[in-house]
Amino acid sequence: MSRQPLRLAILDATRLLEAAGVPSPRTDAELLAAHVVGVERTRLGLVPLVDAEVIDRYRSLVDQRAKRIPLQHITGVAVMGEIELAVGPGVFVPRPETELLLAWALAVLADVSTRPPVVMDLCTGSGALALAIAHARPDAVVHAVELEPKALAWARRNADTLAGQGDTPIRLHHGDVTDRSLLTELEGGVDLVVSNPPYVPEDAFLDPEVADHDPASALFGGADGLSVITPMISNIARWLRIGGALAIEHDDSNGGQVATLLRERRVFGEVAEHPDLAGKPRFVVARRVATEAEAARRA
Repeated sequence: MSRQPLRLAILDATRLLEAAGVPSPRTDAELLAAHVVGVERTRLGLVPLVDAEVIDRYRSLVDQRAKRIPLQHITGVAVMGEIELAVGPGVFVPRPETELLLAWALAVLADVSTRPPVVMDLCTGSGALALAIAHARPDAVVHAVELEPKALAWARRNADTLAGQGDTPIRLHHGDVTDRSLLTELEGGVDLVVSNPPYVPEDAFLDPEVADHDPASALFGGADGLSVITPMISNIARWLRIGGALAIEHDDSNGGQVATLLRERRVFGEVAEHPDLAGKPRFVVARRVATEAEAARRA
């Protein structure tokens, strides 16, 4: 049976995905091809010809993507930092924008070198941030909180896989990040809190990949997108040690409001807003500072 040019199949796939309205047709066409032939995307040029069965399988996956099924659901994999995560129905697919929050978090942890840092990942979903931090900082004690059972199952699966590969196990908790009784034993002992919570306003327009496939509970945060973030901030205040840091991802429409919520609390300082790669507001950071009473007790 004759072999066929993979490059031509990728060009056909790009045209099909572009016509279907896929935001990054060429990139997705190449990533699907790399997935099918089992190479890195940058090495596709080393695979000029493939069997007809490979082309058939590739076209089948491209047809799924043209129906706006998320790329990560088709391949079963998403990336965060230096790790790969299993994802699928029932769990939020990590976005590239969150890589910037991860990089900021690791830079903060670089200043914690005299003892194992304690980290919390709130609304962990697939475990993306928690597991990427544990991979990069094997000395860290990482706690991850998730409310939805299906998402928690994905996080546990990913945690077990990475622990089996030698990463430091994380500590998964089934809980509501707005619950004032959650993890009281960690009060005042956490060095870093990160969170990619539900933050999309209820009336927002979303691409089909998001609206039809990401769980609504992982997306929407009430009318203004802040129904989880606002009460979560009170919990973060009690978990962080003096000098500890936090980073919260948010919708590009409500970043200023998140920053204001933090500035209005006397226990937070060094509040700063960070943009994503497109220049849109994406996450807010701050430090836990001592109140006058706390400073007096420490004096």
